[in-house]
Amino acid sequence: MTDTDRTPTILRRIVDRKWEEIDHRQRRQPLADVRARAADKSAARGFANALRARIEKSSPAVIAEVKKASPSKGVIRDPFEPAAIAESYEAGGAACLSVLTDHDFFQGHEDYLAQARQACSLPVIRKDFMVAPYQIYESRMIEADCILLIAACLTKDQMQELAGIAGEIGLDVLVEVHNGEELDDALTLDTPLVGINNRDLHTFEVSLDTTFELHKRIPDERLTITESGILTRDDVTAMTDNGIYGFLVGESFMRAPDPGAKLQELFF
Repeated sequence: MTDTDRTPTILRRIVDRKWEEIDHRQRRQPLADVRARAADKSAARGFANALRARIEKSSPAVIAEVKKASPSKGVIRDPFEPAAIAESYEAGGAACLSVLTDHDFFQGHEDYLAQARQACSLPVIRKDFMVAPYQIYESRMIEADCILLIAACLTKDQMQELAGIAGEIGLDVLVEVHNGEELDDALTLDTPLVGINNRDLHTFEVSLDTTFELHKRIPDERLTITESGILTRDDVTAMTDNGIYGFLVGESFMRAPDPGAKLQELFF
């Protein structure tokens, strides 16, 4: 299977656009400047440790997502107030936040991450499509605490390079997989967080069985995070009954009048 075969069409479009965006940003602000500004930031909040503290107590560790829109659903939340959403999530018991920063496909922005992080004490992952070292330093510059690496749009060598840079500058890494081949690559990384996305990016179908099957192959020292398709208390119970306590949930919270109250209702 070639890398092109493995990468879904929508991801190829996003990644192609991302390289154009990176080129534009580097011309506006060179890598050396971004690295210097990243080095001046205070230490990252411990994203993986915040999740581990909950998971080791067999308590749900929820990464609650701050997301305005998606390519398939359009605008999900309007008005969209990242600071208020972050405060609500913290009150509702979230362990961490995820903030979309991709502009073109998710209507995200780096400012949303800053607003959310400043409004709470939770660690925050920058959810974007990471393909280049520039973005890793940029993530620390905007004070993200963790980055996302999506195995479906990266080679194993690319993931290792980007994860290595993240580790050097104090960022945690959540590597996201959709199938066994991607999981094999993810497990070569020296990072504790493995996200299993239950949505097939080729067909867009969602099946929680993806998490159940792949989780069996993840070593105990890694932390499994299930992503997509967690909609009911029964879904949560099905996961915890299988020893899975890490969750990333977005859209169902974003559609609720009070996202933190919805989180509380679903998990606690």
